[in-house]
Amino acid sequence: MKSVNGGEAKKPAKMSYWSKTKCHCPICRMDFEKEEMLSGSGRTNAGDLTDELHRLYIPTAKYGEVYPLIYAVGACPKCHLALFWQDFETIKDDKRSITALRSDEFLRKEKVENIFPHYNLRRERTLLDGAAMYYLAILCYEKIDLAFSPTIKRAILSVRLAWICNHINEKVPSYNYDFVAKNFYKKALFFYEQTLANESSGVETIGGLNSFGPDTDYNYGYNGIIYMNGILEYKYGQREDMALRFKKFGSCKRAIARIFGIGKKSKEKPGPLLNVARELYERLNKELKDANSIEAEIEDEDEDEES
Repeated sequence: MKSVNGGEAKKPAKMSYWSKTKCHCPICRMDFEKEEMLSGSGRTNAGDLTDELHRLYIPTAKYGEVYPLIYAVGACPKCHLALFWQDFETIKDDKRSITALRSDEFLRKEKVENIFPHYNLRRERTLLDGAAMYYLAILCYEKIDLAFSPTIKRAILSVRLAWICNHINEKVPSYNYDFVAKNFYKKALFFYEQTLANESSGVETIGGLNSFGPDTDYNYGYNGIIYMNGILEYKYGQREDMALRFKKFGSCKRAIARIFGIGKKSKEKPGPLLNVARELYERLNKELKDANSIEAEIEDEDEDEES
């Protein structure tokens, strides 16, 4: 293959490969190829960890920009069933979930195409394809039985999709994917909140997931779920009812204080999570103090007017 200047064109460095083991779709019974990210050879150069526990990666000269999280979800190119890879096998015998997913095929395709047009499930995935797969998965888990822990999975998928949309927006800022990201952040907050409520009431356990992420580089466990609920509430929670907002801040602050305590490190409370939890605690504390100060000032003014 010749380049435009007449020399040999340099082949792009491979980021993924097609696994020899195919994935079986329990909906349409089709076997399709499983794309997995290659590891090693300096493909990933870990950068900063954001306050949302999202790992950023520094581009390299050989491989450019990498987004490992887009490979964590699989999607059947025929019926567009999308799940975490292990769940293609996990749900295969659950007739109720299979029936619900089969009846919803065309609707989920339409919803995804409205936001992520021109995605392709048969090629080496791009950021746009990855985004489409994640949205398909969010819609698919809506139809899956609570025994498979779909709520926490939708929470993780939603926050990851928000990150992917922000990355797309950096590439093509004129397509409003920053707005799309904000909506998926709000969805993530709803699902994290619902996860904690379902777990505490015994309606749904979170045992049906190998890693609680939220990203693919580290499993922060149940403590990570508590933290993610708090940081998403702080950054993306509603602002119409400020009394309710501050009430939730108080709940998040108490939960963080109870779980992380004074800050002693342990295997269950790794340093990075402890650090961001402390920072969130201080931010929530400041918001609550400022709110109390404003409320006190208003009460003083009311008393002066009455006197």
